[in-house]
Amino acid sequence: MPDPTSRKEDIAVAAPVERIPTDPAEDKLEDGIALCLSGGGYRAMLFHLGSLWRLNQLGLLSKLERISSVSGGSITAGVLGLNWLRLGFVGGVAGEFESQVVAPVRKLASRSIDWTSIASGVLLPGSISDKVAGAYRKYLFGEATLQQLPDRPRFVINATNVQSKALWRFSKPYMRDWRVGEVKNPQVKLATAVAASSAFPPCLSPLKLKLEDGDYTPNSGADLQRPPFTTRVVLTDGGVYDNLGLETAWKRYRTILVSDGGGMYGAEAVPKRNWLSHLYRVSNLIDNQVRSLRKRQVIGSFDSGQRQGAYWSTWSDIAEYPLGDALPCPIEKTKKLAETPTRLKALEPRLQERLINWGYAVCDAAMRSYGGVKGAPPPEFPYDGGVG
Repeated sequence: MPDPTSRKEDIAVAAPVERIPTDPAEDKLEDGIALCLSGGGYRAMLFHLGSLWRLNQLGLLSKLERISSVSGGSITAGVLGLNWLRLGFVGGVAGEFESQVVAPVRKLASRSIDWTSIASGVLLPGSISDKVAGAYRKYLFGEATLQQLPDRPRFVINATNVQSKALWRFSKPYMRDWRVGEVKNPQVKLATAVAASSAFPPCLSPLKLKLEDGDYTPNSGADLQRPPFTTRVVLTDGGVYDNLGLETAWKRYRTILVSDGGGMYGAEAVPKRNWLSHLYRVSNLIDNQVRSLRKRQVIGSFDSGQRQGAYWSTWSDIAEYPLGDALPCPIEKTKKLAETPTRLKALEPRLQERLINWGYAVCDAAMRSYGGVKGAPPPEFPYDGGVG
């Protein structure tokens, strides 16, 4: 269930996602477990990696029915999905998790792809988002398409359609925007889908998909199934629409796990006044407020019994969980990890390990406090040195 730090005040229960005309009139929830992975650049990518590591040890990774992701979370989800059939599940636990998921994600985390993509996108033919997709192809996904994802669990990689103001979801059986329409069995490169999901505005955004009007299922869009909405799809970061990746999971499953790798934005006594720095600061403040609202709504739904599940974040205080044996994670150290910039910029190995350790530890605390998991904590972190 919730991050206990938010139980200190009454929370008005409201759904953290918006109902749209194509939704059923009433919720008909399935009993499966869905995992939502938020955005947050390499910080979130590594934090989620630690969370997945612990979920795997608990035997829960193999029980997931859906993994819904945005932005930095989609990088980790994409690697997990592409290598799912090579994870070597035995007794519900993936024996090859470290080699097939941890190793490639950490390899990417040692390379900067945002500023190099910006530079090459400005100086060379092709857009900046094309360069980001190229980096993902080179270092993670090769020429794999959405059709290389497994049938179960369903991986849903979310982007935002700038034209329709709606969510654009990529998955193996279809990609769609409820207003524009549905394309079945899409052959889109996995690297392209992840690049669209992580196209942080303004620098890495937008990504343009070129499609044919005939690619769409007839009459599958509500009101925008016509060119150029169907033929030149303009996408930006999935976190612009849904910064926790909740939309495609919340409306279907009764049990929701939310790993929030969003950053912590502290006070600034002397904010920078140039327009680019000011825009970046204001965008972060907007993101922080929207994320906080969704968090309160998620937790309110858990408290009211509308949903079951657990929530954890980079800025949780592990001491607030009702456990006497959580892994040691002093708030002054985890706060610094939460302040890691939201970038696709190389992180030194020790910082990578601390972020993974933090995701691992707080996931463990959340699952043993509210996720129905019983027992003692793991004897140690994945890496020596804890969170600092």
